[in-house]
This record gives sequence, structure tokens and C-alpha cells, in this order.
Amino acid sequence: MKGFFQWFKSSNKMKRWMFLILIGIILVCYTIAEILVLKEISFEQVAKIVAIFVVGFLAIVSGLIFLNKRTLEILIESTDERMGNKKNINIKSLIFDKKVYDQGPNIVIIGGGTGLNTVLKGLKKYTTNLTAIVTVSDYGENISNSRRELGILPLEDIKQSIVSLAQDEEEVEKLLHYKFKEGRLSDLEFSDIYFKAMKEVNGDITKSIINSNEIFNMIGKVIPVTLEEMEIVAELANGYMVKEKSRIPEVVSEKITKINRITLNPSNCRPAPGVLETIEKADCIIIGPGSLYTNVIPNLLVNGVAKAIKESKAAKIYICNIMTEPGQTDNYGVSDHIKAITEHCGQGIMDYCIYDTGEIIPEFVKKYNLQGQEPVEQDISKIKGITCLQRNLSMIENNYIRHDPNLVAASIIGIICDDLKYQDKQNDPQYMMLNTKLREEKRINKIKQSMKKKQNKNQEKVKIAKHGSKRRSKFSDKYSDRIQSIRQSDEKNRRRNVDMLQKQPKKTEKREGKRYKDKHSSQKRTELLEKLNKN
Repeated sequence: MKGFFQWFKSSNKMKRWMFLILIGIILVCYTIAEILVLKEISFEQVAKIVAIFVVGFLAIVSGLIFLNKRTLEILIESTDERMGNKKNINIKSLIFDKKVYDQGPNIVIIGGGTGLNTVLKGLKKYTTNLTAIVTVSDYGENISNSRRELGILPLEDIKQSIVSLAQDEEEVEKLLHYKFKEGRLSDLEFSDIYFKAMKEVNGDITKSIINSNEIFNMIGKVIPVTLEEMEIVAELANGYMVKEKSRIPEVVSEKITKINRITLNPSNCRPAPGVLETIEKADCIIIGPGSLYTNVIPNLLVNGVAKAIKESKAAKIYICNIMTEPGQTDNYGVSDHIKAITEHCGQGIMDYCIYDTGEIIPEFVKKYNLQGQEPVEQDISKIKGITCLQRNLSMIENNYIRHDPNLVAASIIGIICDDLKYQDKQNDPQYMMLNTKLREEKRINKIKQSMKKKQNKNQEKVKIAKHGSKRRSKFSDKYSDRIQSIRQSDEKNRRRNVDMLQKQPKKTEKREGKRYKDKHSSQKRTELLEKLNKN
């Protein structure tokens, strides 16, 4: 009974629409009663009755529409972590509750590194049915003292995925990466001690990782792609073989060649328990983004993984990288990324490819050019049999070009919604929830953008008040980041030129001085000759 009265609280804004529906019903009933009571009806009375009936009918329809809309809004407000004030919302008293999120699309993300974690951060706002299939290997790289002491598998990617899916990312990250500084535990990481203890309790590292989902209050779960230690072997176009992951870019650059193929050692790595079953049950499978030859393809080469993806009825989406990687994907376009994956795994591994618009501030691209990187070429005309979707995916974070978690997640959810629409499931609760969430995301982004603009304007007003500078133009507001970057590069060039002049040898100074003296004396001689001619 207490839950029933929650609907009538002023904060829920439901009473107005209920009242509108009630008015509509009264008006419709009034018109029906008028028709039944009147013996003779004039034209004026007919017009009046029809008008009242139409108003009543529209009131009922509008009330029902807005009542349903408000119900979905309450769902968003109740479950969205960004909503600050929740004291007036009782989640348990609502019809949908958080179970709607638990019934969201089952999404599987395969990969490793920062790219995988970016996708996880964005998607956890839409559904709890997330599974990250992550590499458990350092590919033969150096073992940390903490790992060597405790005899733990390389779980760095697992740890980062746990952080990305945690409710409180910052606190979980601090805890997992904490390194003891004193006593017998000195130089040991908490995460390694934790997983060592979990393995001894559960008897299996896979169970330990899965059971950690609840311990760290995660949205979704993380499972290893394989439990076997594996190494990447890169076969270059010139026939040279590289077995160390960290040396691949270096050797490729030295030999002026490219990667021809990637294999695993041992080649018969078995998938961890639950991996193939998870892929089979997925509604959507995400591959990438990430380092093509060291994070994306190796996971697909584990026995049975690529086959399970191809046989799955899920929507298969590849998120393409924004920038090339030196020593791995030099001069690669979108088609080259897709070609590399299909050559290793075969056709049918992906249905969609989402790539960035490429609208990046040139000054940031210039910084990457100095490191041998450039934007991935958008050669979509070369791609056949895969639906390519261009979306705005990039953002600038700490002067680096990164995938925006919210934009990537919105693009993925948009594909899932379109797929449900194609199946005539517009009335499905899953579609309604995702569609409403997408609209809510757009609304929140608009509010954030408007707030940012207001903040910039306020800052500009403060600057004008302090320095008495002129008001900035619309062009200056729009391209402020680019203008600032240009100014910084100009300042660097100016300083470089000054340094070069200061470092010039003294001989140059003497030479310049001699030239000046010669020039000065010749000017004097010319002046004397002119005076003599006048006299």
C-alpha cells in the first residue's frame, strides 16, 4: 500500500497526467450522456458535442502518452548514477524497478587494453548484462616482483576491466593498484595478494575472477579468454619472425617492413570455461578498439573463439581505431584493419564496422605525426559485405586523441535499437528502455554543452573585467582550442629560433660585424662623393 501512494508524490509528477486523463473521461462521458438525453439535436448542439468529445478524447490520449513517458523518465532517474538527488525516489515502489536493466541486451566485448575499458565504461550505463572477455597473458614480457613472489598469472587487463565495470572506479583502482611499502608485504600489490587468496579459496582462477564481480560491486562480469600462458609470434613480410611483443614495432621500423601474420605460441590455446557459452548467448558482440595485432587479433586466435563468433546470431560490431600505430598499422585504412582480422579469422567475423568521422583538430594530429602516427584512412569503398557506419567517436583527453566512452556506447546501442526495430520489437521493454536511455543521454549531453558554454562565457566576462580586452567573436569561441594550440606551437617555434641564434658561433658574429662595417664605410664614401659633386 505504501508503494501505491508513492505514485502520488509531487516529486514524481504523475498526478497532473492522471488528472488530465480523468478530465478527458468526464468530457467523453458528458457527450455520450448528452446524446442519450436529448430528443432533438440541432446543428449547434451537434457541433458543441463533437467539439467536447474531441477535446476529451485528446485529453485521454495525451494523458496516457505523457504518463507512460514520465514512467520511463522515473526509471532513468532511479537507476542513473549521475542523478544527484535521489532522496525523493523510492526505487522499490516503481513498477519497472532495476530489473529492466538486468533484462537489457546481453553484450560481449572481446579485446584488451584501454580500448576495451573505454567501451565498458560507456556500456555499463545501458545494461548490466555485460561480459568482458580479456587476455590473461603478458606475452612473455618481464614479470613483476609481486607476480614472481606470489606465482600469479598476468592479470593486468583483468584488473583494468574490473576497474572499468566497478560502481566506484576511482576507489577500486586505488585498492587494486596499491603497493605495500613496509614489512613482509613490501613491494607486493594488493591485487596479486587478493587473487592469490581467491584462487586458493575457489581452487580455480576463472571462478576467482567471476566471484570478484560481486565483491567489487561490478556492473557486468569479466572472464579470461584462456588460462594458458601464451606468446605472440609476429611473421613479417620479409620472413623475419619476432617473438617479443614489445620488440614488434621496433623491428618493423628497423627492417622497413610490415606485419604479415600473427600466431600464438602454443598454437592450440584452449578457451577458459564459459567463454564459448557466453559468446553463444550474446545479443551483441563487440571487437576492439585496441592494438590490432597485440590486443584484438590474439584473443580471436584462441581455439574456438572465432568459430563461436561466426556461428552466433548476435550483431557483430568492430570498433575501428582512430589513429594508426607505428610499427603495427602504419599507413593503414579502415579496410586494412578489417582485412587483417578476416585474413586471420575468416569471413563472417563482423557485420558492422564503426569508424570515426576524422574531424580532429589538426594541431593534435600534428603532434601524432611527429611520432609517426596519422588518422586511419577512411577507404570505405574498398570494403564489401560489411555495413560501415561513420560516427563521431573521438575526444581530446590530456592532449591525447581517445575514444569517447559515451559516444562509442551510444553508437553501439543505436545499432541494437535499429536491429530490434527491424524485428518489429518497438513495443518490447528492452527497446523502449534503450531508446529512452539514448534520448536521455542526448538531453544530458546538450545540458553539459550548454553549461560548458555558459562557463566559458563567464570566464570570458571575468577576463574582460580584469584586462579590459575586447569581446571574443563567434569564430574565436568555436575554435578556441585550435587557436590556443596554434599560439602554443608559434611560441615554441619562436623560442627555438631564439635558442638557435644564441647558439651560433662567435665567428658568425664577427663576420656579420665586418659586413656591417664595410657596408657602413661604403655608405660614408657615397655621401662624401655626393657632397663634392654638389660643391
